[in-house]
Amino acid sequence: MDMTYTATVTSQGQITIPVEIRRKLRLDKNRRIVLKFENNTIFMESEPDIMQLSGILSDRAIKNKSIDEIIRIEEDAVADAVAQRYRAKMKKMGIAVPK
Repeated sequence: MDMTYTATVTSQGQITIPVEIRRKLRLDKNRRIVLKFENNTIFMESEPDIMQLSGILSDRAIKNKSIDEIIRIEEDAVADAVAQRYRAKMKKMGIAVPK
């Protein structure tokens, strides 16, 4: 259902969001929102809270490993990324670097 409202911008650049919209978006006091400006139009949506994001990366999680193993895997991945970046910079400068 489309809803259209009029709001006044205060001298501090604030507007009051009508209660019907606040209820629909579950906007409680201090809740953050996302504003997107596109083609001279402002779009507003409720920022997802951390509980809504839980599990979003579960398919990428390292499973069945100890914390120490996971730390080692992550440290190795960081070292590989740094080395790869270094080789790319050296190559760009015309300096050959062995693998």
